[in-house]
Amino acid sequence: MAFRAVHAVWGTVFAHLPDLGCGGSWEAVWKTRPPAPLTCDECGHPMYAKTSRGGLRFFAHAPGAPACALGLESVAHHLLKLELANAARDAGAHAELEVPGPQGAWRADVLATDPVGNWKTALEAQLAPITGADIIARTERMRADSVTSIWFSDRPRPPWLGIIVPSVRLKRPEAAEHLIVAEGLMKFESRSWKPVPTSLTHFLTWAFSRRIGPHTPRAASRYPQRPLPTVWTAPQYISAEDAHLVEEERRRREHETRMAALQVAQEKKRDEIRARNTVSRAKAVDEATSAEHAARTARTGRLREVAIRFRPGIDLALATLADHGVTATVGFSTGDPRYAGGVPLVDESGVPTAVFDPDPGRVRGNAFRLLAGLLLIFPSQTSQRRFEKATKRTRHTPIDGYQTDFVDAPPTGSAGSHPRILSNALTCTCIAPQLVARLQNAEYLAAPSDQMDPAAALFRVQCRACGGKYDRPWRRTSSTPVSRTQHPKQISAGRAHRLSSSSGLG
Repeated sequence: MAFRAVHAVWGTVFAHLPDLGCGGSWEAVWKTRPPAPLTCDECGHPMYAKTSRGGLRFFAHAPGAPACALGLESVAHHLLKLELANAARDAGAHAELEVPGPQGAWRADVLATDPVGNWKTALEAQLAPITGADIIARTERMRADSVTSIWFSDRPRPPWLGIIVPSVRLKRPEAAEHLIVAEGLMKFESRSWKPVPTSLTHFLTWAFSRRIGPHTPRAASRYPQRPLPTVWTAPQYISAEDAHLVEEERRRREHETRMAALQVAQEKKRDEIRARNTVSRAKAVDEATSAEHAARTARTGRLREVAIRFRPGIDLALATLADHGVTATVGFSTGDPRYAGGVPLVDESGVPTAVFDPDPGRVRGNAFRLLAGLLLIFPSQTSQRRFEKATKRTRHTPIDGYQTDFVDAPPTGSAGSHPRILSNALTCTCIAPQLVARLQNAEYLAAPSDQMDPAAALFRVQCRACGGKYDRPWRRTSSTPVSRTQHPKQISAGRAHRLSSSSGLG
């Protein structure tokens, strides 16, 4: 099927034109005897005029025609070309179908030209799949001959639409007589791009008169199908987008300026709060230190001993501090409400260094001022998270947050859940003591030493030869834990050895 043929006398004729484009008539070439002298300008094979049942006029190749590009085109493609040509004429242009370029370098489906010859535009009906390279090559060949192009398709989602070449998607609404532009024509309104449905004739009228042109949107698009990298729009909408972007940039800078000033003011306020907190926390630490010295003088250590025996993880908390070079012990002021139910861990001078496992429900007043400046150590990560979550829901939260850490203490009631207290009635007096130290629920070999190290100040060792505690300086001799069964000594034998050593028998 084709709408163009070459008459031996009249030259090029067009089936869709009333006068065939040459002043002739359809009856002069349709069903004539002998047949009208028509040939295909693509392959040179004879053609004849035909009319479909619906009255559509076209030219068809005579039997025996070679493989011709015009003969292989679908009916849908020919009909779309016909509608493009009719819309171009309604838009005031001169339109011809299937126009070849110089030396056959290209062929336009519809070539629309200005009646006064100022411009030429190829209207390409592309329904079949095509690669990006092919569509770019065809466009460039036309542009080399000063012919611009617009590509059209009525398929739902052409992959090249608005990406590779200037293009639009057409559709025919129900009961509508003409095609409309469904995708590709947009206007900038209310700070975003919006589609503009219009007739194909109006679109071509604006395109031919240069009232619209291709544009790459930079602002957001309110698009029902998909955003297109390139759209058709009018210059006033491009200017509106530029003004919008300038205003958005101005607002962004004003916002950043306000936020920067607000951040400076907030940081200044935080610095003032930190300065006041430094004073109040130093006062709280001084008061807690005084309370600790008073408790040491009075020797009110019952709650301290209970905490050491029944608060799992205190030994691990002390070991954590020792790893950071802080020698600490459980304070005699245990039970003081300023520790919020936690256990104070104080240094050698009695100054609070950390608090073990405070109760978040009791952090208020003096307790809040003190705990906000100390390290809080918890027996497990679960209890640490519980404290942090509970304090976030109250106003008792330091401006820089609490300093927290946790140890992996064994559950209450399990073996090794609290440090073992050695009896004062049994002290090692062995000449060659076999020492073992219990550190963080594991036992390590130890030996007598000339001076105490941090670990020796925090933990006690036991002699396995006699079963008694060793209260003189010692040092650890192994970094690998050992089993308690490596030196199987009976306690009774150890006691006999101690007694014989102390009485001079043996």
